[in-house]
Amino acid sequence: MVFGWGKKKQEGIPIENISQNKEIMLSDVENIVSELYELRTSQTISEIKHLRNNIEPLIIELLKIGHVLEHDNLKVDDIDKHLAIIVVRGKKQVIDVIKKGVTNLPEISTIEDTTKLNSTLNVILKKVGDVLGRQTTIIHIFAKKYANQLKGNLEIMIQNHSEIKNILKNFESTKLISIEISDVLKQIKNLQDSRIEKIQKITDSDNNVISLQEKISSISDSIEKVKSSDDYKKYLELKNNLESFVSQKLKIKNNISTQFTKISRPLSRYEYASALDKDQKNILNQIINEPFDALISKNKDSIILILENVRKGISSGSISVKDIDKTLSQITGTEETLDGFIKQVEEYYEKYQSIQNDMNSLKPDNLDSLQNELIKNTSFMEDSKLKSKTFQGEIKENDLEIPQLVSEIERKLRVFSNTEYTILIS
Repeated sequence: MVFGWGKKKQEGIPIENISQNKEIMLSDVENIVSELYELRTSQTISEIKHLRNNIEPLIIELLKIGHVLEHDNLKVDDIDKHLAIIVVRGKKQVIDVIKKGVTNLPEISTIEDTTKLNSTLNVILKKVGDVLGRQTTIIHIFAKKYANQLKGNLEIMIQNHSEIKNILKNFESTKLISIEISDVLKQIKNLQDSRIEKIQKITDSDNNVISLQEKISSISDSIEKVKSSDDYKKYLELKNNLESFVSQKLKIKNNISTQFTKISRPLSRYEYASALDKDQKNILNQIINEPFDALISKNKDSIILILENVRKGISSGSISVKDIDKTLSQITGTEETLDGFIKQVEEYYEKYQSIQNDMNSLKPDNLDSLQNELIKNTSFMEDSKLKSKTFQGEIKENDLEIPQLVSEIERKLRVFSNTEYTILIS
C-alpha cells in the first residue's frame, strides 16, 4: 500500500502464440538468436522509452505540486497551536522529499538506461509513497485539494512503473533463454569437434592395426622359417632329451636325501654345538637341508671332517642320540657312499652341461627376439583395436546426445520466438 491508495498490479509474462513453422540449419541458430535478441532489445527500449515519456510530465507535475504546497500555509492559523505544529512539520517532510527525492528521469537509448530508469523510479516512488503514507492524515484533512491530484499522479506512475518492471522481467527472460541457447550451441560444437577428433583417432588406430598386422605377418614368417630349419629341429630334440634327463636328478636327489636324513638329527645338533668357519658352516647347512647341492669334489674333505667330528661328538657324549651304535653305523654308511654320490652328481652336471652346450650352439640367435617382437606387436595391435572400438562407442554416445540438445534448443526457441523452428543438423 502506497499513500493508502491501491496496490501494484501484477502481470504475468505473456504467452506467445506459435504462428508459423520454419526449417533451419543448426548453423543458422546463432544468427537467428542474435537477431531475435536485438529485436527484443530494440522493442524493450522503445516500449520503456514510451512509458518513460508518459511518466515525465507526472514528475514535473509532482514537483509543481510540491512548489505550490510549499507556499500554502494550509490555514494553520485557524487550528489548535499544537496541531498546527504537527501539520507544519508534516508538510515540511512531504516538501523536502519531493524537492530532494523526485529527480529527473534518465533518457532512454540503451538497455542499460532502462535499468537505470527502473532504479530511479523505485527510489522516487518509495520515498514519495513512504512520506505520503506517514502524512496521509495531514494531506487528506489539511491539504485535501492536493490529495486527489497526488493520488491520481502516483497511481499512473505506479501503473507505468509496473509495466516497466514487467517488460524488463520479460526481457531478462529473453536474455536468459538467449544465453541458455548459446550454452547449448557450445555443447553441440564441443561434441561435433570431439566427433571429428575421434573419427581421426579411429582412422589412425585402424591404419595402425593394418600396419601391425603386416608386421606381425612378417615376423610370423620369420619365426616359421627359423622353426623349419634342421638346426632348430635338432635343438628341439636336445631340449626334449634334456627335459627327460632332468628327471634323473630327482632320483639321485632322493637317494642322497634318504642317506643323509638318517643322520640329520646329530648333524643339526652338531651345528649348534660347534664353532665352524663360514665355509664349513655353509657346507653343514647344505648337507642338512639340501645335500645334493653340497656333494661336489671340492667339498668332500670338509664333509668327511664334519662327519668325523659328529662321530667324535656322539662317542664323547657331547652329541646325544638314542642309539649310538646305529647312528655311528649310519655315519659310516654315509662316508662309504660319499664317493659314489659325488660321482653321480658330477656326472649328472657334466652331461647336463654337455646337452645344454649343444642346445646353445643350435639355438637360433634371433628366435627369442622374434618371439618377443611378435608378442609386443600383437599386444599393440589389440590395444589399437580396443582404442578404435572405444572411440566408436563414444561417437555413438555423441550422436545420441546431439539430437537431444537440438530438441532442447527447439523448445527454447518456441519461448523465444513466435515461430516454431525445426532444426536440421546436417
